Amino acid sequence: MGDAFPSRTLVMKFGGTSVAGPEAFEQVSGIVSQARKEWSRLVVITSAMSGVTNLLLEGATGAIEGDGELIHQIAARIRSQHLAVVEALLPDLARQSQLKQEISHLVGEFTNLCQAITVLGEATPRALDAVASLGERLSVRLLAAVLEAGGIASQWVEATQLIITDRQFQAAHPDFSLTKRATQQVLEPILAQGRVAVVTGFIAATQDGVTTTLGRGGSDYTAGILGAVLPSDDVWIWTDVDGVMTADPRVIPEARTIPVLSYREIAELAYFGAKVVHPKTIRPVIEANIGLRVCNTFNPDHPGTRVVSDPTNGNQGDEMHVKAVTAIRGQSLITVEGRGMLGVPGVAARTFGAVAATGTSVPLITQASSEQSICFAVPIETVERVIASLEVAFELELRRGDIDRVWATNEVTIITIVGAGMRSTPGIAGRIFTALGRREVNVIAIAQGSSEVSVSLVVDAKDANEGVNAVHELIVDRMGRP
Repeated sequence: MGDAFPSRTLVMKFGGTSVAGPEAFEQVSGIVSQARKEWSRLVVITSAMSGVTNLLLEGATGAIEGDGELIHQIAARIRSQHLAVVEALLPDLARQSQLKQEISHLVGEFTNLCQAITVLGEATPRALDAVASLGERLSVRLLAAVLEAGGIASQWVEATQLIITDRQFQAAHPDFSLTKRATQQVLEPILAQGRVAVVTGFIAATQDGVTTTLGRGGSDYTAGILGAVLPSDDVWIWTDVDGVMTADPRVIPEARTIPVLSYREIAELAYFGAKVVHPKTIRPVIEANIGLRVCNTFNPDHPGTRVVSDPTNGNQGDEMHVKAVTAIRGQSLITVEGRGMLGVPGVAARTFGAVAATGTSVPLITQASSEQSICFAVPIETVERVIASLEVAFELELRRGDIDRVWATNEVTIITIVGAGMRSTPGIAGRIFTALGRREVNVIAIAQGSSEVSVSLVVDAKDANEGVNAVHELIVDRMGRP
């Protein structure tokens, strides 16, 4: 095998549902075994077992409130969830005993951290990262042992040895030059021995070894980072659906797999709420020009979605002008309006400075050329504090009547239509609006970037599903009905 493929490196990431229990672990082992037949150098990244990270953070919250009983219950649940895999898949009793000790030690670390949080009466971001990291630290040991039991030479590695970040706990940023040096020093010897490197997703460390995390969904980012710095030939994201879908299958049962996407298209989809790939994953993969594939752990023979830099080389699916539709729910539109804004420099800067001061992310902005209003979306739960910040920032203008009012809509949904083919195809926008009009879906606001890879429409929350259905009909018509 090694002679046939002397330098082919594959990074595979398995999400929480892919390691949810004994059957899932067994399925992952089969996938890794199959990959070993074609790839001589294999890095496997694992998330925490499904639900474990939430349990750990729930325990930390309980610790703040001094709820010792809750901490005890969560520790017992996490222990039994992991022991079930050990007892089902590791026939060697000595190996079982060793792994049970490691699990008990890490669960004990959880209870110790919770006790410290209880004493302090608060959980710092650093403490929360230490607690949240335990899920991956448990699963990496399990997966390496399961692979070994299946005859696959493996070695687990905590990514605290590989990914070096700043001290932005809970959403740390990697230093790529330090990470490249550390990753190659640690992983190259393992890969050179023909062993599979099994690595924790989600977690990293500062230069002085303090555990950090890359943010929720960060295991995808781990795959992108390690894929870029090794470098690998391909990164495969294993999840529980058949690749990237044309829409959320929970909303649109007719949703189908998109065979081919460009980097730009999947970046738009990742940003606008398609949860198959974490948005941060895309950047290091693009910059390193590495192949990316999204596939289904529970249907491994399905080709999934292949992500390429240029999808115009005759790949299947490239004839689709509109490839996917997605929705960000739970939003509100805030409008700053007034005739006194016309031609006044700096209004937009002051507006978004006031929003930034509240720590709120803005997924959509639109402004008419008349300059008499600025409209933008924010999560609905942030509306009160954003408006309060804007009213402080424009107190003088509001008093003078230069700005008439700052106001917010009721709940809205942002529907985003993605497809690079829209850029060169006349009439696409007309077809979209016609389809929405037929279903009596009113469009409140529109935003489109100059790249024309996506267009975003804001509709009333009650019209969201109807709007997504209307646009998805266009995709189905283009792909051909079954």
